[in-house]
Parts: sequence; C-alpha cells; structure tokens
Amino acid sequence: MAKHKEVKDGIIFPIGEKNEAFSQYFKGQSYLQTLVSDENVDVGVGNVTFEPGCRNNWHIHRDGFQLLLVTGGEGYYQEEGKPAQFLKPGDVIVTHDGIKHWHGATKDSWFSHIAITAGTPEWLEPVSDEWYSNLEKN
Repeated sequence: MAKHKEVKDGIIFPIGEKNEAFSQYFKGQSYLQTLVSDENVDVGVGNVTFEPGCRNNWHIHRDGFQLLLVTGGEGYYQEEGKPAQFLKPGDVIVTHDGIKHWHGATKDSWFSHIAITAGTPEWLEPVSDEWYSNLEKN
C-alpha cells in the first residue's frame, strides 16, 4: 500500500498532467504542473509529483541551479559521491551549477516538490534499480 496517497490530490498545488515531455528521463510515472511561465522571468517553477518508486535520471544543471521545496510525501535526493538524503515536507535542497544529482520518491510513498530551476539540464544515465533498492535497505 502506497503511503501519502493524498499527495496525488494536489493539496497545496495541482498535481498537473502526466509528465510526458520528460518521461524518457524518469523511471516510473511523474506529473508536472507549471507554476510560473513568464518569458521575463529567467527561472522555471513547477510542482513535480512522483508516484511511489519514481525517480529521475542523474542530471546536471548547466549555467544555473535548482532549488527543491518539498511539499508532500517521502523521497530522496542524492549528489554524486555523497549518501542519499531522505526528504520529507518542509525540507529544502539547493543544487549548485554543475552538480550531478537525482531525486525521487521512496518505493512506498508518493512525493512532491516545487522545483525552481535556472539554466539548462543535462540528462544523464538512469538511477539503476540495484542502486535504488540498496537505498531502501539503509
């Protein structure tokens, strides 16, 4: 049974549509609701929601950054060479320019965060099932 199913109801911000535009960079189903889309604002702001077990590929933000404001459920954030961080509502992550990282839901919980992003993402390899499964054991 999945924990935090209320996240899919979009309690704070709408869950949005299935994230088809970026689906090739995710393992599992994610949803995206754009919150700020203004050509005069040089950052993107969106509510990203992950079904249980969903995570994005390793990636890097070039010439920019990413801020994650966790709004629901349980998830992980990991920078290359560092242990994964368990995330819960209220947590804030700052990813600086050029840092390889990934983020997503735990295997049994929905997860959502507001992503504030500047620069260009460089999408890399998926987080393997073996790597992800080992996180759950810790």
